[in-house]
Amino acid sequence: MEYLPPPAGDEPSPKKTSPAMGRLGAIGAALLAFALKFKLLLFVGLKVFAPFWLFLVSLWLYVALFGWRFAIVIVLLLLAHEFGHYFAFRAYGLPVKLPMLIPLMGAVTYGAMPEELEHDAYIALAGPLTGLVLAAGCYAAGMATQERFWFACADVSAILNLFNMIPMLPFDGGRIVGAIWPALWIAGFAVFIGACIFLHVPLLFMVIVGALGIPAMISAWRGNVDPRAARMTSGMRLGVSVWYLGTLFGLVYLSALAHAIASPGGRSTLW
Repeated sequence: MEYLPPPAGDEPSPKKTSPAMGRLGAIGAALLAFALKFKLLLFVGLKVFAPFWLFLVSLWLYVALFGWRFAIVIVLLLLAHEFGHYFAFRAYGLPVKLPMLIPLMGAVTYGAMPEELEHDAYIALAGPLTGLVLAAGCYAAGMATQERFWFACADVSAILNLFNMIPMLPFDGGRIVGAIWPALWIAGFAVFIGACIFLHVPLLFMVIVGALGIPAMISAWRGNVDPRAARMTSGMRLGVSVWYLGTLFGLVYLSALAHAIASPGGRSTLW
């Protein structure tokens, strides 16, 4: 069927918009613009201030659970540990974000994946190694002042970093032994369960961390290997092993020394 235009006399006249409808349209456009701006401001605010709010929430929760002295010590130790990772990333020329506290779960530092598995292991080791240096500094302060508070700080720093040296992902120890022999993750899972029971770690923490580590263990059990492992020589593996075991021994030794002074009879004097 052929389309025929309407006769000239039958052309519809343009519709006129009432002033009221025009005002409503203007108000709607203004509200839409405000909503978009508010959404943008909200996004920017969360992006910029989220680490600050997470810091405050973490500190408040630790204060509520353990008291203000212990809470401040925990937060400072966590941040020192994460800044160890941060500067290790920077040392290898990798982009990295500032450390961020996660309420009751510790802290995290996000950085780019190194091209070499050896570098990945040393970046992971930088956190516990910083904790070891900090524990040694607190112990030295305790020896100089003879105040049990400093020995308690040394003990807490050593214990926190020892826990993080468990050879299972997502702990730093898991990333370190992943460069040596990933099959150790399976043994590390048993160590993790035993440490949680011994230290009376909350069940929720055990479930979350365990769920994060299980996929890597299944992958290792199936024989899947990180492609970067092919470039790991025996000398590299030996070097990572020596640093891992040396840091582990240092943390155990300092914890034993500091705990004997800070907690005579098994009672902590930190808070």
